[in-house]
Amino acid sequence: MTGTLTTFTERYLLDPAINAEPYGYLAALREHDPVYWSTMHRAWLVTGHAPLTRCLREPAITADRVRPLMDAVPAGARDDAERAFAILSRWMVFNDPPEHRRLRKVFQEPFSARAVGRYADMVARATRALLARRAAPGQVGDLLADVAKPLPALVFARWLGVPQRDGPSFWYWNARVGDLVLGATQEEREYRTSLQSLVNLDDYLAGLVRARRAEPADDLISSVLAGGEIGASVSEAEFVGMLTQLAFAGGETTSNLIANGVRALLQHPEELAAVRADPELLPASVEEALRFDGPSKMSIRAAARDFDLDGHDVHAGDRIFLVTAAANRDPDRFPEPERFSVHRSDSTHLGFGHGAHFCIGAALARLVARAVLTVLVHDYPDLAPAGSGHEWQLSLLNRSLTALPVRY
Repeated sequence: MTGTLTTFTERYLLDPAINAEPYGYLAALREHDPVYWSTMHRAWLVTGHAPLTRCLREPAITADRVRPLMDAVPAGARDDAERAFAILSRWMVFNDPPEHRRLRKVFQEPFSARAVGRYADMVARATRALLARRAAPGQVGDLLADVAKPLPALVFARWLGVPQRDGPSFWYWNARVGDLVLGATQEEREYRTSLQSLVNLDDYLAGLVRARRAEPADDLISSVLAGGEIGASVSEAEFVGMLTQLAFAGGETTSNLIANGVRALLQHPEELAAVRADPELLPASVEEALRFDGPSKMSIRAAARDFDLDGHDVHAGDRIFLVTAAANRDPDRFPEPERFSVHRSDSTHLGFGHGAHFCIGAALARLVARAVLTVLVHDYPDLAPAGSGHEWQLSLLNRSLTALPVRY
């Protein structure tokens, strides 16, 4: 399809209009060239499903993105950055094979669908309890604030073993770490706060690991420690560093998935009616939400060495934007890609990535999202949007609503 448009004008991906409604522009970009060098962004924009999937398997592409993050820190905050970026260097998501495989292996069993499934009843109870407190039928509320944000945080904190009394500090630190990792524009003082928050989170989780060594509980940390790999194949510092990654990632992606999925169903009432008529469609509705308007728009990688990508010469050091939001609507891969359909049978979307870096928390995110949709579909038959306009957080990476007004 490359070159089929007669004209194409590149636009800034953080233009508020593109940020709010990216899909029309991304379709034009993909049709113009699914592997496009952007002088505006100084990066390759990969928008086709096939080339993006190849990139996620390409050994010449590195996941090591700690150095660019550090380069963005204001000079006055650099003294605070050394330990913080040492912690980031232990994150699985910033490591390539074979280090990535070594680090990830210790979490494989606790994060498996079978292991996560043990928490289904707890998640369902937490969902109903949260909605019972915040979402009386007939009441107008913000579904994002009422359930999409607090529920994943609650579930993940319980699973990780964070005592309820520590929740406020724990999630404050996570939010500030998000500002750092997701590249939010920050003044020097704010950078210092974000860097210190990552150090605080690491210290806190190190203490939790020590406590679980002394007195195991029914939680993720205890489960991994029982496997015997911490202190053997993976150091305790690496383990704690990876826990900071999981703590950061445990809420944001799932919150976005819930909010965007509910929004898609509300905007397509015939699909919502189909799910109500046949609850077996609930898992498919979550997968379609991941494809149609997923929780993230892209991930960023870099070329470790020169290589060819669909006839384009990619050079060592080049940045690569893997625009999954565009690839998930590629007509070469999905029939009628602009249509939201809970009957879609093809689930080869890239909403959780692909290959070695496939999201390790996918099973938990799916479990929580399905729990919320199940309760909303069955217990709130009159659920409807309250207003038509939605605002989105300005972000290159995430697809995050600021609010989702609904009538319960």
